Amino acid sequence: MSKVTIALDEIHSMSKLALTKHGASDWIANEVANAIRKAEATGNLICGLYYLESYCKQLQTGRVKGDVEPVVSLPKLATVKVDAGFGFAQSAFSRGLKEAINTIKTTGTCSLAICHAHTCTSLGYFTEQIAEAGLVGIGFTNASAVVSPPGGNKALIGTNPIAMSVPAKDGGVAFQFDQSTSAVALGKITMAAAANESIPLGWAVDSEGKPTTDPHAALKGSLVSTGGYKGYGFGLMAEVLAAAITGSVNSLDVKGLKVPEGEPHNLGQFYFLIDPEAVSGDVFWQRLSRLSEAVDEQEGARLPGSMRTLPQEVSIDESVWKLTKTLAG
Repeated sequence: MSKVTIALDEIHSMSKLALTKHGASDWIANEVANAIRKAEATGNLICGLYYLESYCKQLQTGRVKGDVEPVVSLPKLATVKVDAGFGFAQSAFSRGLKEAINTIKTTGTCSLAICHAHTCTSLGYFTEQIAEAGLVGIGFTNASAVVSPPGGNKALIGTNPIAMSVPAKDGGVAFQFDQSTSAVALGKITMAAAANESIPLGWAVDSEGKPTTDPHAALKGSLVSTGGYKGYGFGLMAEVLAAAITGSVNSLDVKGLKVPEGEPHNLGQFYFLIDPEAVSGDVFWQRLSRLSEAVDEQEGARLPGSMRTLPQEVSIDESVWKLTKTLAG
């Protein structure tokens, strides 16, 4: 498959143009395009231009609202709530983060609940913004049910990722991670099926709940949690915070995320924001430095997401870029 090299700024402008052409307000399209740009820059392709066509089609059908103004409120002193109104998670988060940063100045910690939103795709994209504001950010969300409970054979929860970003003392991000609570992303199973390749044991079970190396059997069955019961517990935690706390939809009731028509996604995302100096003051940075130095002493080791340098241009499939330009008109 042939590749083309495209500047990230052009990826942003084309994405924004495509979104506005299909019904998104200018500022909302800009927020979503920012997320697409970052996904492409970090090589997280499934959360980048891969999703643009779906966004555009769902804007046209009304499955996602592209012109809705998120409603921000404070139900409790340190609780920020954003009703996305079945609009994009990126724009809802943008409005809510400003209120959360203002709130945390007096409370030290606060929660930020994004309710009734479209899929957020990359959860770490949001916790990174929290860290760039000088705060520790921890995030949770859920998705379509594809993971069965240990010993079971029917999907109950989604890949339900958890993300955490920690600020650096002099600005930016010290380290961060964004990982699913399933043993593997569903995309790796579908890719293996398309290539007629086997998958490792421990990724999935078949429709009878038996471990399988056949990706086709896995797609008829379900994924398993990473680390068995331990990962399952984290997946349940994400489910409660993302669905129950926000009043959004359970993984069991999430409809196909990329299907053009149907009910809105109605997904929730939940974040904890923490002032790193609220309790220990400058000692926080001392402890963080101790941790970082201990990792740096080990050749080949690093804190996740640290020392990351992003490019100004990326190589992408020519067919993907052609579709992007078509969507942008």
